[in-house]
Amino acid sequence: MLDEYLEDVKGFLKRLRGTEKEIHVVVMPDFFLDRFVSLNFDLEAFVGIVADVLGRKGGNIDGIVQKDFRGGNAVNTASALARLGARVTPIICTDKLGVQLLKFYLKSSRISLSHVKTVEKPSITTALEFQTTNGKTNVMLRDVGSLADFGPQNLGGEDFEVIQRADYVCVFNWAGTRRFGTALAQTVFQHAKTKGRGKTYFDSADPTSNKKKTPDLMRKVLQANLVDILSLNENEAVFYASLLNPEMKSLKGKLGFEDLAMESAKTLAESLNARIDLHTTCFSASLTKKNETIVPAFNVPVLRATGAGDAWNAGNIIGDAYGLPDAARLTLANATAAYYISNPKAAHPTREQLMKFCDKLKGLWKTKTDKS
Repeated sequence: MLDEYLEDVKGFLKRLRGTEKEIHVVVMPDFFLDRFVSLNFDLEAFVGIVADVLGRKGGNIDGIVQKDFRGGNAVNTASALARLGARVTPIICTDKLGVQLLKFYLKSSRISLSHVKTVEKPSITTALEFQTTNGKTNVMLRDVGSLADFGPQNLGGEDFEVIQRADYVCVFNWAGTRRFGTALAQTVFQHAKTKGRGKTYFDSADPTSNKKKTPDLMRKVLQANLVDILSLNENEAVFYASLLNPEMKSLKGKLGFEDLAMESAKTLAESLNARIDLHTTCFSASLTKKNETIVPAFNVPVLRATGAGDAWNAGNIIGDAYGLPDAARLTLANATAAYYISNPKAAHPTREQLMKFCDKLKGLWKTKTDKS
């Protein structure tokens, strides 16, 4: 049965070759200059090495693989969407250097950079990737820069026009838009709902860095029927469900993490009108008040821990746009993420590449014992 989902995805991608339908997606608001630092040891070993260097009054730690790359949920999702055939308009902020780097990183003719906002301070992340018993885990050291102050006041008439015309309007990284994130999501989604024609898609990123403002977000955006699709990982699902139902906290010691995430997603689906799309390291799920679909993830080599959710969102949006059944849509999203995390060059797949990759994924479905 599971491999049949892959055949459904292959058939869908093959049919897209001849389709004239092209979807247009608006993504906002973040672009980060990312540096990945691959640490091939666990936290305890790393702390010991750093302590040794400090003990000798400083020095080098050689052999640490590092790479500069494009970052930010909006920009990474834009890249993945364009590779899958969508037209994308990022409404994002960065400094003058960032604008030039965007032109280097996003060379696709399907991506319009005409709505990029030039600001004073760029957003920068250093991602430390540690080895753990559950595979690679990242610790993000962030300087959000001017993104912290990005809000509705940064949008002009042309931005609202492109929002009106879009098939999907996506707001990411609410956690990084520290001061006006809720106002930005509320304004953009209200405009899309009242003046536009597309669906609204929200992925807040880890809210804990801005948790004091989450009750406001819950009331003005999530409970205000402004979000069509709410995309979450395990941590985010548990966090938001605990806001709605304090009893969720009592389940933390009773359930495994994936089971807790699923119960949290159910709580959100029962309480909100948005469709809840949950992506975890072991499975993905789509839940509404009436339906629930769960599809395992794929057991592939994990070459990076950052950006999987962005690739997943792109596959999820494409599947939704073309009306795939839930199981096939989740399989498409899982496959898109699996391609990205296992690709040596951190590349997003084209339709053709993803079709061929589906054949390699047969029989590689994860079970509950597969955590990496």
